[in-house]
Amino acid sequence: MPTAIDDLRLAADFAPASHDDWRKLVDGVLKGAPFEKLVSKTYDGIKLQPIYPRAHHAAPIAGRAAGAPWQIMQRIDHPDAAKANAQALHDLENGATGLTLVFQGANGARGFGIEATPESIAKLLDGVFIDAGIALELQAGPQSRMAALHLADYIARKEIDPAKCDIRFGYDPIGATAVWGQSAYNWWEMAPPVTEAIKKLAAAGFKGPFAVADGRIIHDAGGSEVQELSWVLAVAVSYLRALEDANIPVETARSMIYARLSADADQFLTLAKFRALRLLWARIEESCGVKPKPLFIAADTAWRMLTQRDPYVNLLRATVATFSAGLGGANAICVLPHTLALGLPDAFARRAARNTQLVLLEEANLAKVSDPAAGAGGIEALTLELCEAAWAQFQDIEKNGGAFPALGNNLIQPRIAATRKARQASIAKRREVLTGASEFPNLHEPRASVLKVKPVPARPYGKDKIKFNALEPIRLAVPFEALRDKSDHILARKGARPKMFLANLGTAADFTARASFAKSFFETGGIEAVDTEGFSEPTALAEAFKASGAAFVCLCSSDKLYPVHAEAAARALQGAGAKHIYLAGKPGEMEAGLRASGVRDFIFAGTDALAMLVAAYGMME
Repeated sequence: MPTAIDDLRLAADFAPASHDDWRKLVDGVLKGAPFEKLVSKTYDGIKLQPIYPRAHHAAPIAGRAAGAPWQIMQRIDHPDAAKANAQALHDLENGATGLTLVFQGANGARGFGIEATPESIAKLLDGVFIDAGIALELQAGPQSRMAALHLADYIARKEIDPAKCDIRFGYDPIGATAVWGQSAYNWWEMAPPVTEAIKKLAAAGFKGPFAVADGRIIHDAGGSEVQELSWVLAVAVSYLRALEDANIPVETARSMIYARLSADADQFLTLAKFRALRLLWARIEESCGVKPKPLFIAADTAWRMLTQRDPYVNLLRATVATFSAGLGGANAICVLPHTLALGLPDAFARRAARNTQLVLLEEANLAKVSDPAAGAGGIEALTLELCEAAWAQFQDIEKNGGAFPALGNNLIQPRIAATRKARQASIAKRREVLTGASEFPNLHEPRASVLKVKPVPARPYGKDKIKFNALEPIRLAVPFEALRDKSDHILARKGARPKMFLANLGTAADFTARASFAKSFFETGGIEAVDTEGFSEPTALAEAFKASGAAFVCLCSSDKLYPVHAEAAARALQGAGAKHIYLAGKPGEMEAGLRASGVRDFIFAGTDALAMLVAAYGMME
């Protein structure tokens, strides 16, 4: 008889392996180097071990219903309501199960958005069957704060049963003030109108949820996972208290609140972050004396990871982010189109964003297993460490009066600024890679197309009664993109980009590795590498440099050949008029002799590439 699946032991033919066995093999490879070399850290200081044992007693974290797919949300942000309506209908006909309605001035508007007027909303939703099982999510800002009530009025005029509508109304006044860095009112002045609007919507029969604790604000500003989680907890608790103060029982109030997180290309951290939020919110519920039930968590793929250069790599980043959020238990996911950093996305970009989710759900069947990371030692450990650190930061915010007072006292902003600075330094040194922008650039890529729609300027709202440091959104690739823009301007003005002559010494086997490194290094800043065959004669090298039209040179070869050829080559290149000479690799004991021969800078893994490229442009001026 065939062997039953339960009796199949795939490892039966192998000797049992223990952690000690693995460690012995690792120590052999390390050759005396400390084991800590294999341990990395997150921006929150959480240590990531190279291997973890299985978490035998871990249970799945309750989230989406078993086997249920997440909602495929499609972003609707065209300022022309009629065109936005056409996009919405097309999306719903081609696989989207929900619409994210982005209004002008919203935290995630990115320069566009729907006008929050009754007329625009009516035109936008013409032909959309709101009560037919689709989801709507509103993203609004202070200028578009009436969008929710206008939508409710539209539904009433159409005689649609609110109880049959799946709408997340997205009230987030604390988040809006955090992004703007100012507020016309204190939180105790803002809370009553917000809770009254929520009570009005609930009384009309809408199920909600109505208020959102939006973690994107922290993520967009360069913050960490722990900072994002602690912010979401603090804002959600602020809304929970406000609803209780409005005489809404906590059992009802908690269902009126949902969360939104950013999902980025760090697969394990994103997955663990979504899992951690569920555990953290359950702890809040238990503290309130109610039995925990799964929090609704919406996800947007991250704005800060988008690049303008080589934007098609954004598709890959978004796929990893969607994968991670989906496996982490997100209830709804909105994929930012890959060209959003360039302008308003066209039909192709929107289709790619939609199909990213469809493929993962319909072909990869990612939703068929609930919490598939349960029991995986690394993910379980990371989830718990995120919980512990986020809870500690949340308590710190609470000690300072809650989310809004902590903003007003600039408690939160310096911490995020420090994380952002560390992250930007890592990007500058190319330790954290943005493919297409900070690594593996393509100077000859065609520009991706976007719709010819002018951005909508964000109008200020109210008087700046209260001011504090704003949590402004960033994109990590911007400094490298600025250098590429400079290169483009020089090309347009002079007919050629700045050039870097690669002075390759020896044979291809000697120079290829470092020549490839140097090419990528300089072209991330728009400085075009002029590749060459290997040279052994300084005179021939100098002649080739003169003929290249370049002003800068980078010596490329092996550690074996540098002592033989580098100094003579540098003297010849300096004599031929090289403005600045670089060498690919660490100089070691040769540094003094190389500098005396004309070498000015050394490039290697870990160099501050951004600073060196900015300095190169400074020498061109």
